[in-house]
Amino acid sequence: MPPQDNQNADRYNKIILHLFRKHYVEGAVEVHFQRNEITPAAQAEGVEPPKNLGDLIYYFRFRQPLPEEITQKAPPGQQWIIRSGGPSRYKLVLITPAFDIVPNPQKLAIKIPDATPGMIARYAFSDEQALLAKLRYNRLIDIFTGLACYSLQNHLRTTVKGIGQVETDEVYVALDSRGVHYVIPVQAKGGRDSQSIVQIEHDVAMCKQKFKGLACRPIAAQFVAENHIAMFDFIEIDDQIKLVSEQHYRLVLPGEITPDELQKYLQLSRATSGR
Repeated sequence: MPPQDNQNADRYNKIILHLFRKHYVEGAVEVHFQRNEITPAAQAEGVEPPKNLGDLIYYFRFRQPLPEEITQKAPPGQQWIIRSGGPSRYKLVLITPAFDIVPNPQKLAIKIPDATPGMIARYAFSDEQALLAKLRYNRLIDIFTGLACYSLQNHLRTTVKGIGQVETDEVYVALDSRGVHYVIPVQAKGGRDSQSIVQIEHDVAMCKQKFKGLACRPIAAQFVAENHIAMFDFIEIDDQIKLVSEQHYRLVLPGEITPDELQKYLQLSRATSGR
């Protein structure tokens, strides 16, 4: 773990533990706290509060597990996660995890000719930004979904009833061969960060509120390694998020795709399509 992460781990653990101890009642399945409690909690523990208070929430959602003192309060088969509880409000909630959004290391990575402009590849500021650019310029959303997809907006921030503010890394709209319209919220994560089922839930709720009448196809994308991208497709069934499919793509120079590999891809396509 980098030194900065070690420093954050110590102070962030102290802050979230302070908030948990303050509000937890034995047997509770939800623990509520407000954004404006974060700084007083840090001061009470003698540590520096986050410059951006939302970093504390992001840290425990996507980077590191909650402290052991909190996780031990979860019954067998359940775990604590952080959800939004409304504007400037959060809550630790006990859930029964359905699955982890983790790339399968045994998944075949299909080679795709890299169409990312050199200037974009050179000057992208972060893993997330680089990943979103590679998805866009290589039309990986189209390839993955089989739809004609168009980037509508990136870093969409909006307020969703019952949740509060949510942020979606990029939103696509799409069309299939039968004329059905889709909205595709995309969550992109670099190698250090992990995907969260909570964020997928937020994206679905956002689509229901902001894009009524469009079919929602939430997608998560993550760098596995440089130019190796894992993509996940989800659907909501009975108010639960279910994983539909996972595919891996590797962006390469055109000459790196051999005739033998193309033949194997053809065989795989025929096998999956039944032709």
